Amino acid sequence: MDDGVRGARVLVTGAAQGMGRMYVERALAEGAAAVHAWDADSARLGELAGLFARYPGVLTSATVVDIADADAVADAFAGLPAEGVDVLVNNAGIVRGNDLFWEAEVADLAATIAVNVLGAMLVTRAVLPGMVERRRPARVVTIASAAALTPNPRMAAYAASKAGVASWSESVRVELERAGHAHVKVTTVYPSYVSTGMFAGARGPLLTPVVEPEVVVGAVWRAMLAGRPTVMVPSSVRTAKVLRGLLPARAYDLVAGRLFRVYGSMDAFTGRPE
Repeated sequence: MDDGVRGARVLVTGAAQGMGRMYVERALAEGAAAVHAWDADSARLGELAGLFARYPGVLTSATVVDIADADAVADAFAGLPAEGVDVLVNNAGIVRGNDLFWEAEVADLAATIAVNVLGAMLVTRAVLPGMVERRRPARVVTIASAAALTPNPRMAAYAASKAGVASWSESVRVELERAGHAHVKVTTVYPSYVSTGMFAGARGPLLTPVVEPEVVVGAVWRAMLAGRPTVMVPSSVRTAKVLRGLLPARAYDLVAGRLFRVYGSMDAFTGRPE
Protein backbone atom coordinates (compact mmCIF):
# COMPACT_ATOMS: atom_id res chain seq x y z
CA MET A 1 0.00 0.00 0.00
CA ASP A 2 2.13 2.86 -1.37
CA ASP A 3 -0.01 5.57 0.23
CA GLY A 4 -0.38 3.75 3.55
CA VAL A 5 -3.98 3.66 4.70
CA ARG A 6 -4.81 7.06 3.24
CA GLY A 7 -8.24 6.74 1.67
CA ALA A 8 -8.66 3.14 2.89
CA ARG A 9 -11.54 1.67 4.87
CA VAL A 10 -10.34 0.06 8.08
CA LEU A 11 -12.05 -2.37 10.47
CA VAL A 12 -10.51 -3.20 13.86
CA THR A 13 -11.89 -5.82 16.26
CA GLY A 14 -11.21 -5.60 19.97
CA ALA A 15 -11.00 -1.87 19.30
CA ALA A 16 -12.19 -0.41 22.59
CA GLN A 17 -8.92 -0.47 24.50
CA GLY A 18 -5.28 -1.50 24.47
CA MET A 19 -3.65 -2.16 21.13
CA GLY A 20 -7.03 -2.26 19.38
CA ARG A 21 -7.62 1.38 20.21
CA MET A 22 -4.07 2.18 19.08
CA TYR A 23 -4.76 0.67 15.64
CA VAL A 24 -7.89 2.82 15.43
CA GLU A 25 -5.90 5.91 16.38
CA ARG A 26 -3.22 5.12 13.83
CA ALA A 27 -5.71 4.65 11.01
CA LEU A 28 -7.40 7.95 11.83
CA ALA A 29 -4.13 9.86 12.08
CA GLU A 30 -2.87 8.49 8.77
CA GLY A 31 -5.85 9.55 6.70
CA ALA A 32 -8.13 6.53 6.42
CA ALA A 33 -11.41 7.31 4.70
CA ALA A 34 -13.40 5.17 7.14
CA VAL A 35 -12.59 3.54 10.48
CA HIS A 36 -14.94 0.99 12.02
CA ALA A 37 -14.42 -0.21 15.59
CA TRP A 38 -15.94 -3.49 16.82
CA ASP A 39 -15.85 -4.68 20.42
CA ALA A 40 -17.98 -6.61 22.89
CA ASP A 41 -17.46 -3.97 25.61
CA SER A 42 -20.16 -1.37 25.02
CA ALA A 43 -18.99 1.00 27.77
CA ARG A 44 -15.39 1.23 26.60
CA LEU A 45 -16.47 1.33 22.98
CA GLY A 46 -18.52 4.42 23.79
CA GLU A 47 -15.34 6.13 24.94
CA LEU A 48 -14.18 6.26 21.31
CA ALA A 49 -16.71 9.03 20.63
CA GLY A 50 -14.29 11.72 21.79
CA LEU A 51 -11.55 10.34 19.57
CA PHE A 52 -13.82 10.13 16.53
CA ALA A 53 -14.95 13.72 17.08
CA ARG A 54 -11.41 14.93 16.36
CA TYR A 55 -11.67 13.54 12.81
CA PRO A 56 -14.93 14.93 11.39
CA GLY A 57 -13.84 14.18 7.83
CA VAL A 58 -13.55 10.45 8.46
CA LEU A 59 -16.52 8.09 8.37
CA THR A 60 -16.44 6.36 11.76
CA SER A 61 -18.56 3.81 13.58
CA ALA A 62 -18.42 1.91 16.87
CA THR A 63 -20.41 -1.30 17.00
CA VAL A 64 -20.96 -3.73 19.85
CA VAL A 65 -20.24 -7.19 18.41
CA ASP A 66 -19.62 -10.61 19.90
CA ILE A 67 -17.36 -11.91 17.16
CA ALA A 68 -17.89 -15.50 18.30
CA ASP A 69 -21.56 -15.19 17.32
CA ALA A 70 -22.02 -15.78 13.59
CA ASP A 71 -25.34 -13.94 13.46
CA ALA A 72 -23.92 -10.94 15.32
CA VAL A 73 -21.00 -10.74 12.90
CA ALA A 74 -23.32 -11.00 9.90
CA ASP A 75 -25.57 -8.24 11.25
CA ALA A 76 -22.64 -5.94 12.03
CA PHE A 77 -21.10 -6.51 8.61
CA ALA A 78 -24.44 -5.79 6.93
CA GLY A 79 -24.40 -2.43 8.71
CA LEU A 80 -21.13 -1.34 7.11
CA PRO A 81 -21.14 0.89 4.01
CA ALA A 82 -21.28 -0.82 0.65
CA GLU A 83 -17.70 0.24 -0.13
CA GLY A 84 -16.54 -2.54 2.16
CA VAL A 85 -13.27 -2.98 4.04
CA ASP A 86 -9.71 -2.58 2.74
CA VAL A 87 -7.83 -3.27 5.97
CA LEU A 88 -8.98 -5.73 8.64
CA VAL A 89 -7.14 -5.99 11.95
CA ASN A 90 -8.20 -9.14 13.83
CA ASN A 91 -7.12 -7.88 17.22
CA ALA A 92 -9.88 -9.19 19.52
CA GLY A 93 -8.83 -11.91 21.93
CA ILE A 94 -9.28 -13.17 25.47
CA VAL A 95 -7.26 -15.07 28.06
CA ARG A 96 -8.93 -16.77 31.01
CA GLY A 97 -7.19 -17.66 34.28
CA ASN A 98 -3.92 -19.47 34.84
CA ASP A 99 -5.32 -22.84 35.85
CA LEU A 100 -3.78 -26.15 35.01
CA PHE A 101 -5.67 -27.48 32.00
CA TRP A 102 -7.59 -30.20 33.84
CA GLU A 103 -8.72 -27.69 36.48
CA ALA A 104 -9.98 -25.06 34.03
CA GLU A 105 -13.69 -24.36 33.64
CA VAL A 106 -15.17 -25.81 30.46
CA ALA A 107 -16.91 -22.48 29.79
CA ASP A 108 -13.53 -20.71 29.83
CA LEU A 109 -12.03 -23.25 27.44
CA ALA A 110 -14.95 -22.86 25.04
CA ALA A 111 -14.91 -19.06 25.18
CA THR A 112 -11.17 -18.94 24.50
CA ILE A 113 -11.47 -21.03 21.36
CA ALA A 114 -14.66 -19.30 20.24
CA VAL A 115 -13.31 -15.75 20.46
CA ASN A 116 -9.67 -16.29 19.54
CA VAL A 117 -10.16 -18.73 16.67
CA LEU A 118 -13.74 -18.81 15.40
CA GLY A 119 -14.20 -15.06 15.92
CA ALA A 120 -11.30 -14.16 13.65
CA MET A 121 -12.54 -16.65 11.06
CA LEU A 122 -16.08 -15.29 11.06
CA VAL A 123 -15.03 -11.66 10.69
CA THR A 124 -12.52 -12.44 7.95
CA ARG A 125 -15.02 -14.64 6.13
CA ALA A 126 -17.41 -11.68 6.07
CA VAL A 127 -14.97 -9.15 4.60
CA LEU A 128 -12.71 -11.30 2.42
CA PRO A 129 -15.02 -11.92 -0.58
CA GLY A 130 -15.35 -8.17 -1.09
CA MET A 131 -11.60 -7.70 -0.84
CA VAL A 132 -11.11 -10.35 -3.50
CA GLU A 133 -13.74 -8.94 -5.85
CA ARG A 134 -12.72 -5.27 -5.68
CA ARG A 135 -9.15 -6.00 -6.78
CA ARG A 136 -7.75 -3.00 -4.93
CA PRO A 137 -4.89 -3.44 -2.42
CA ALA A 138 -6.20 -4.98 0.79
CA ARG A 139 -4.78 -6.28 4.05
CA VAL A 140 -5.81 -8.82 6.69
CA VAL A 141 -3.85 -8.73 9.95
CA THR A 142 -4.35 -11.40 12.61
CA ILE A 143 -2.85 -11.08 16.08
CA ALA A 144 -1.71 -14.54 17.18
CA SER A 145 0.90 -14.94 19.93
CA ALA A 146 4.33 -16.29 20.70
CA ALA A 147 2.35 -18.85 22.70
CA ALA A 148 1.47 -20.42 19.34
CA LEU A 149 5.12 -21.39 18.90
CA THR A 150 6.08 -22.97 22.23
CA PRO A 151 4.48 -24.96 25.05
CA ASN A 152 3.44 -22.67 27.89
CA PRO A 153 2.01 -24.18 31.11
CA ARG A 154 -1.07 -22.57 32.67
CA MET A 155 -2.24 -21.22 29.34
CA ALA A 156 -2.86 -24.43 27.40
CA ALA A 157 -6.20 -23.34 25.93
CA TYR A 158 -4.88 -19.89 25.03
CA ALA A 159 -1.80 -21.41 23.39
CA ALA A 160 -4.02 -23.82 21.47
CA SER A 161 -6.26 -20.99 20.30
CA LYS A 162 -3.33 -18.91 19.10
CA ALA A 163 -1.68 -21.86 17.37
CA GLY A 164 -4.99 -22.53 15.66
CA VAL A 165 -5.60 -18.98 14.53
CA ALA A 166 -1.99 -18.64 13.36
CA SER A 167 -2.14 -21.80 11.27
CA TRP A 168 -5.48 -20.68 9.82
CA SER A 169 -4.16 -17.20 9.01
CA GLU A 170 -1.03 -18.47 7.28
CA SER A 171 -3.10 -21.01 5.34
CA VAL A 172 -5.44 -18.27 4.09
CA ARG A 173 -2.40 -16.28 2.97
CA VAL A 174 -1.24 -19.16 0.80
CA GLU A 175 -4.76 -19.81 -0.49
CA LEU A 176 -5.07 -16.21 -1.67
CA GLU A 177 -1.69 -16.31 -3.41
CA ARG A 178 -2.41 -19.62 -5.14
CA ALA A 179 -5.86 -18.41 -6.23
CA GLY A 180 -4.36 -15.35 -7.93
CA HIS A 181 -5.51 -12.78 -5.37
CA ALA A 182 -2.11 -11.39 -4.40
CA HIS A 183 -3.62 -7.92 -3.97
CA VAL A 184 -4.93 -9.19 -0.60
CA LYS A 185 -1.95 -9.57 1.73
CA VAL A 186 -2.22 -11.49 5.01
CA THR A 187 0.03 -10.77 8.01
CA THR A 188 0.18 -13.05 11.06
CA VAL A 189 1.58 -11.52 14.25
CA TYR A 190 3.40 -13.39 17.02
CA PRO A 191 3.99 -11.03 19.97
CA SER A 192 5.27 -12.09 23.36
CA TYR A 193 3.65 -10.63 26.49
CA VAL A 194 2.50 -7.04 25.93
CA SER A 195 1.99 -4.57 28.78
CA THR A 196 -1.65 -3.74 28.09
CA GLY A 197 -2.95 -5.28 31.32
CA MET A 198 -4.29 -8.36 29.58
CA PHE A 199 -1.33 -10.36 30.91
CA ALA A 200 -0.87 -8.55 34.20
CA GLY A 201 1.32 -10.60 36.54
CA ALA A 202 2.94 -12.63 33.78
CA ARG A 203 6.74 -12.55 33.75
CA GLY A 204 8.66 -12.15 30.52
CA PRO A 205 11.06 -15.06 29.87
CA LEU A 206 14.80 -14.47 29.84
CA LEU A 207 15.81 -12.22 26.89
CA THR A 208 12.12 -11.70 26.11
CA PRO A 209 10.93 -8.70 28.11
CA VAL A 210 7.30 -7.69 28.37
CA VAL A 211 6.85 -5.42 25.34
CA GLU A 212 5.32 -1.96 25.29
CA PRO A 213 2.17 -1.91 23.13
CA GLU A 214 3.45 1.01 21.05
CA VAL A 215 6.38 -1.14 19.91
CA VAL A 216 4.10 -3.96 18.79
CA VAL A 217 1.61 -1.65 17.05
CA GLY A 218 4.40 0.10 15.16
CA ALA A 219 5.95 -3.18 14.01
CA VAL A 220 2.58 -4.58 12.98
CA TRP A 221 1.61 -1.44 11.09
CA ARG A 222 4.84 -1.38 9.09
CA ALA A 223 4.56 -5.06 8.24
CA MET A 224 0.90 -4.68 7.28
CA LEU A 225 1.63 -1.84 4.87
CA ALA A 226 4.52 -3.77 3.32
CA GLY A 227 2.43 -6.94 3.07
CA ARG A 228 4.92 -9.03 5.05
CA PRO A 229 3.63 -12.50 5.98
CA THR A 230 4.75 -12.59 9.63
CA VAL A 231 5.80 -10.35 12.50
CA MET A 232 7.56 -11.63 15.63
CA VAL A 233 8.04 -9.18 18.51
CA PRO A 234 10.55 -9.08 20.14
CA SER A 235 13.10 -10.76 17.89
CA SER A 236 13.78 -13.43 20.53
CA VAL A 237 10.41 -14.96 19.63
CA ARG A 238 11.97 -16.07 16.35
CA THR A 239 14.82 -17.67 18.29
CA ALA A 240 12.33 -19.73 20.28
CA LYS A 241 10.69 -20.91 17.07
CA VAL A 242 14.03 -21.99 15.60
CA LEU A 243 15.13 -23.78 18.77
CA ARG A 244 11.89 -25.71 19.02
CA GLY A 245 12.30 -26.84 15.43
CA LEU A 246 15.88 -27.98 15.95
CA LEU A 247 15.91 -29.52 19.42
CA PRO A 248 14.33 -32.79 20.61
CA ALA A 249 11.38 -32.23 22.91
CA ARG A 250 13.21 -32.99 26.16
CA ALA A 251 16.16 -30.79 25.19
CA TYR A 252 13.80 -27.96 24.32
CA ASP A 253 12.01 -28.40 27.66
CA LEU A 254 15.35 -27.97 29.40
CA VAL A 255 16.24 -24.84 27.44
CA ALA A 256 12.80 -23.23 27.56
CA GLY A 257 11.91 -24.31 31.07
CA ARG A 258 15.12 -23.93 33.02
CA LEU A 259 17.30 -21.57 31.00
CA PHE A 260 14.78 -19.13 29.53
CA ARG A 261 12.10 -19.71 32.22
CA VAL A 262 9.28 -19.76 29.67
CA TYR A 263 7.42 -22.49 31.51
CA GLY A 264 7.10 -20.42 34.70
CA SER A 265 6.08 -17.17 33.04
CA MET A 266 2.37 -17.53 33.90
CA ASP A 267 2.78 -18.63 37.52
CA ALA A 268 1.84 -15.20 38.95
CA PHE A 269 -0.59 -14.19 36.20
CA THR A 270 -3.63 -12.21 37.35
CA GLY A 271 -4.85 -10.65 34.11
CA ARG A 272 -7.07 -7.66 33.54
CA PRO A 273 -10.15 -7.41 35.81
CA GLU A 274 -13.36 -8.19 33.93
